Order: sequence, then C-alpha cells, then structure tokens
Amino acid sequence: MLLTEVRIHLCSHRGSRLKAFCALTFDGALVIRDVKLIERNDGVFLAMPSRKITDHCPNCREKNHLRARFCNNCGVRLKEDRYRNCRTGDGIGRVKLHADIAHPTNAESRAQIERRVREAYELEIERSRQPGYVAANLDGEDFDLYDHDPMHAASSGSVHLNMA
Repeated sequence: MLLTEVRIHLCSHRGSRLKAFCALTFDGALVIRDVKLIERNDGVFLAMPSRKITDHCPNCREKNHLRARFCNNCGVRLKEDRYRNCRTGDGIGRVKLHADIAHPTNAESRAQIERRVREAYELEIERSRQPGYVAANLDGEDFDLYDHDPMHAASSGSVHLNMA
C-alpha cells in the first residue's frame, strides 16, 4: 500500500510535546486517524493510534485500564501493581500500558511513513506562517472520497469503495 495523503493538524500548546495530529490515507482507500507527532529529545516520534491495555476486576469481571485504582463497575479497590506484569518483549522491558490499533508491520514501512509525515509537518508549519492560514480538518467525514451517494449507502446499509 502506498501512503497517498498526509493531513496535519498542528497543536499549538506551549510546552507540549504533542506537535500535531495526523490522518494518513493509503491508496486513497484506507484512512488512519489519530496518529500523533510527538517531540522527543532525539527528534519527533510518530505514535500510531492506540488503546489502553485492560484487565478484569477480580470481583465483577469488568474491564479496567491497568492504572485504574478502582473498578469502573463495582468500585472495588484494584491491586495497584498489576500493571507490572505487562512488559514489552521478553518480560524484562519497560511496562506496556497501551497497544497499537494500527501500525506498520516492519521497520522499512515505519521509516517511509515517518519520513512522509515529517515532510508534511514541515510544510504545514510553513503554511501556518502565511496570512489566512486555515488548519486541516481531520474530523470531517470523507464522503467526497467515496464513489457513491452517501445518503443512498446509509439507507441501503452497504458502502462500496472504488478500490481500483
């Protein structure tokens, strides 16, 4: 799959390490939203969308994220060190609190995506310095990308994408 579009929404919070939110479009057919560009000491890092890792309450079996102190359902106090069992790699790495929802499957793909996003980020910074700059909208619906009438598709219950 080819990365065909990168949309950048700059974050202007002073002192924040979060520099931008990104929406990545692959082959004009697949969009991945909520990709974050985060500044680190050694440059910017592309953080793919993720979810908090959960476990189950021993009392009611409700899911709770690993740093929760109390169950979201029954309110029982949860063991505070239970997150220590979730480590990266061989079990002796750093604690893993989040799992990627979507991510590149190899280092070469990640490097290509990061390069394209960094280039788009630099261009967006330049655009933001121009008078009349309007930030990209990452939350809007992408019906203009589809080869169908969105009202018809919603009523029929099916959506057909032009994948050619």
